[in-house]
Amino acid sequence: MTEPSEPSARRTVVVTGAGRGLGEAMARRAAADGFRVVVGELNTAWGERTAEAIRAAGGDAEFVPLDVADPASVAALADRLAASGPVYGLVNNAALANGVGGKEYQDIDVEVWDRLMAVNARGPWLVAKHLLPLMTRPGRIVNIASDAALYGSPRLAHYIASKGAVISLTRGMARELGERGITVNAVAPGLTEVEATETVPAERHALYAANRAISRPQQPEDLLGLVSFLLAEESRYLTGQVIAVNGGFTMH
Repeated sequence: MTEPSEPSARRTVVVTGAGRGLGEAMARRAAADGFRVVVGELNTAWGERTAEAIRAAGGDAEFVPLDVADPASVAALADRLAASGPVYGLVNNAALANGVGGKEYQDIDVEVWDRLMAVNARGPWLVAKHLLPLMTRPGRIVNIASDAALYGSPRLAHYIASKGAVISLTRGMARELGERGITVNAVAPGLTEVEATETVPAERHALYAANRAISRPQQPEDLLGLVSFLLAEESRYLTGQVIAVNGGFTMH
């Protein structure tokens, strides 16, 4: 089978969970960097709003309904993209984060655990699996993890386990895809002020505020330069890495 080559027109980057928060910010930045952006989002109103905002700013964007936990939905995304040309980049951002904390590990319901794993851990693998045949050489995959998995945040066992899986998946994919010219890296944000963190307990916000080297609250914009670099040609020799962006809350 002939592998897709890099297109001469605008290269396509898929951003999952791009309807709001970090995903929306990364989709807008990718468009500003000159990419054609596919906004993959479960919530139709949010996804259409992001795509329209990008187009209003002069960018190129398309909304595609996407449930990363549903294999049929992911397959439909791949089928739709196959008709419009190759894919250069994938930002695996979609995840369940709001209201998931608070219980100790032994009190988490099995159904809640399984749902979160299906979205946060299996979702990035499933999307990458279906988009791989469409990806250009070179290509870029950026997985969004979390610094909570790096320091073992309490009362978040299922969430940090899912994000730890994303970190391990990143390393395994990087090993397998390196010779194909596709880099795979993970970004681990800290506690960022977006809609998904509005339900985070005040004590966790205080923990971050007290232990960051840069004490101010983290904003979505603090992540964008790194993601932009990981999608760019200049990052061609960087792969399999996990980079924490959290104002120095964790250092490794």
